[in-house]
Amino acid sequence: METTLHRQLKALYAGPDARLEERIADFRIDAVCGTRLVEIQHGSLAAIRTKIGRLLESHDVLVVKPLVVRKQLVRLTKRGGKEVSRRLSPRLRGLLDLAHALVYFTRVFPHPRLMLQAPLVEVEERRYPGHGRRRRWRRNDYVVEDQRLLAVTGVHQFQAAADLLSLLPADLPDPFHSGHVADGLGIRRWIAQRIVYCLRQTGAAETCGKSGNTLLYKKAA
Repeated sequence: METTLHRQLKALYAGPDARLEERIADFRIDAVCGTRLVEIQHGSLAAIRTKIGRLLESHDVLVVKPLVVRKQLVRLTKRGGKEVSRRLSPRLRGLLDLAHALVYFTRVFPHPRLMLQAPLVEVEERRYPGHGRRRRWRRNDYVVEDQRLLAVTGVHQFQAAADLLSLLPADLPDPFHSGHVADGLGIRRWIAQRIVYCLRQTGAAETCGKSGNTLLYKKAA
């Protein structure tokens, strides 16, 4: 079921003259804007990897991957019921979440016909209690009724492999390893390793040696 958030983003990117929900090459396309196809993808980019790869054979494609940076959680009594409470989600997200998505999309990106945009969005998520036997409201004991767009606070655009270098901290040594990335961004090492993996797979960075058992990298020329 299409969420309000998806419809809002589709309208934002499509414009008044676009053709919506059109079928091309056996795929349903969110919007066709002139010669460009627009796909809004909230979930994993892996889910549309094959689809986008096929479409790129003959079309220019814009993939929009919204990243939620602020979420208002609205608790309802039931589906379509009254609002009980409202609070901010404690989990903060941002541009680095794109690294998690790109891990499974490097076989498609980069491509001369592909543009990837990551709008940073604030959303409202409306929830109601799940249908289990638990009587109290507990973590994960809910159903999402809808999500709505509140604001777009920024947009990051990626078309070439080198654009992904913006995910790195500005003061990296040369060469660098994933530990440097983790320290520079204040993130866990395994997340930094995902970022470095994406850079290596897309050609934005390349291995240039080792420090002990740790691989060293340099930005590609």
